[in-house]
Order: sequence, then structure tokens, then C-alpha cells
Amino acid sequence: MLQTYADQEVRRLDMTHSQWAVLSRIERHEGLKQSEIADMLDLQPITLTRLLDRLCDNGLIERRPDPQDRRAWRLFLKPAARPLMERLDTLGREISGKVLDGISTDQIETMLRDLGAIRDNLRSLLTDRPSETSKRYG
Repeated sequence: MLQTYADQEVRRLDMTHSQWAVLSRIERHEGLKQSEIADMLDLQPITLTRLLDRLCDNGLIERRPDPQDRRAWRLFLKPAARPLMERLDTLGREISGKVLDGISTDQIETMLRDLGAIRDNLRSLLTDRPSETSKRYG
């Protein structure tokens, strides 16, 4: 529901929630590889590539070759993205305020801690699990 609501709100800026998430990661970690952002956002590489293509076409990001790996690209915000990021940050604060209305700071901190523990548990379950191929072929 949160993603649906965020999508509705961010549409006012002619964007999607997924594009917003990608831009936010690039803003916080400029120079990341595409594969690193795909891992952070749990996106399939082809899905991320399509998102990045749109963001490049709109003049918001640029891909630069990785000096250590000819196959990889590093991602950077273009100056044109800065005003949009300010509007997205404001929108994010507005959405958070509305969604968390009536919930105390202590409750929010507890919820975030618990959600972090759930995320960590899921990560360890996924990394500790043998792949389907190795189970079948041994």
C-alpha cells in the first residue's frame, strides 16, 4: 500500500516510485555500479537497466565507464537532477508524516528496529540457502 501511495504522489513529478528509489540511491552513493544498485533495491538487472535508460534519457543521471572493469558502469547524478531531488526529499518527508501520523517516536524506533531484524533474517535465509541447481545436481 505504501508503494502504491508513493507512486500516486510521485506521479505529480512525472516519475515512478522505482525511479525515485534509484535516484535516491545514486544521490547517497554516487559512483556505484549498476549491479550494486540492483542488489540494494532487489531489482533484476534488466529491470534496473530500463529504469536507468529512462533516467539517462531524461537527463537526470549519467553512466561513466568503470576504470577497473570495462564491463561495468558507474552511476552519477547530473546537475539537472539536483532540484528534482530536493522536491523528492520534501515529498518523502510529507509522505512519512502522513503515513506515521499518530505513531510515537518510540513506536517508530521499535518498528524500524524490528523491520531491520526481519530484513537481516531474510537476507541470511537467502544467502544460506543452496541454489536450486546445486540441490538438483549435487
